[in-house]
Amino acid sequence: MSAPRYFVLFNPAAGRGRGARRKARYLKLLSAALGRFDYEVSKEPGDLERLARQALASDYQRIVAVGGDGTWSLVANEIINSGRADVSLGLLPAGTGCDFGKSLGVVYRHLDKAIAALSSSDPRLIDVGRLNGRHFLNVFGCGFDIAVIDDASRFTRLKGDLLYQYCAVRQLFRFPGVEMTIDCERLRSHRGRRLMLVVANGRYFGGSFDIAPESSLTDGHLDLVSINDASPFGRMKIFSDVGAGRHKDGEKVQMKAVKSVRIEFESPPRYELDGEVYQSAEKTITIDCVPAAIRVHSVF
Repeated sequence: MSAPRYFVLFNPAAGRGRGARRKARYLKLLSAALGRFDYEVSKEPGDLERLARQALASDYQRIVAVGGDGTWSLVANEIINSGRADVSLGLLPAGTGCDFGKSLGVVYRHLDKAIAALSSSDPRLIDVGRLNGRHFLNVFGCGFDIAVIDDASRFTRLKGDLLYQYCAVRQLFRFPGVEMTIDCERLRSHRGRRLMLVVANGRYFGGSFDIAPESSLTDGHLDLVSINDASPFGRMKIFSDVGAGRHKDGEKVQMKAVKSVRIEFESPPRYELDGEVYQSAEKTITIDCVPAAIRVHSVF
């Protein structure tokens, strides 16, 4: 069997320029680990998707995305939509949160393992989520996390996990909550004001918050985490519990494994998929699990 062909896609804008700063080091490490590979650098919006499609059309078997959750998600979506089961996705961290990588052991402090995982002959077959034809690797989120993402965009000095944690504390006292109705096979027509709703495939989000501690990337389900609204100090306790992954039994928290969920809002919501914010055109959105959708290179 011939060696797989590698295509590496760099997003220099990831992590507010961290992707550009890490390029030289990654090229050196990749050359040592993989030998021959081809690469391109995205330059403008839409490049990530376009370059991923070109790589797929050129019959590369392994596509390595250098960036964060948003970069990985966009590239994964193109691989899944191509229908090519022989293509696997490799991840190298250079983004702000890189939360999905934490569920796979792909983190910068263990970069040697992340690089070694790219040459694995047995990449891991995992589930993904899907909303309106758009696939996501890690999480769908609405409510509090959108307020945190918006707040984080205003700061230039803080980075990484610290940035999200700082903005989360600020929004505990500012975010008004959001009204919604949730319908799924195990939580039917439950209406109420919520601090946050997350539908998770991976375990972490928002800069290392352990939002879905029992999640699995291979069980054919997504994990719905619904957090009812609370007073500012009640929110502070929830925030502390979520940070430690001990919110599962909280009185304000409902957690369910779901294959599909339908969410109705009072007006078309803004939401995030893997850290990228979107505006819905409809009041109602439906999220499904797509089992065994893509192969990824995992440390464990």
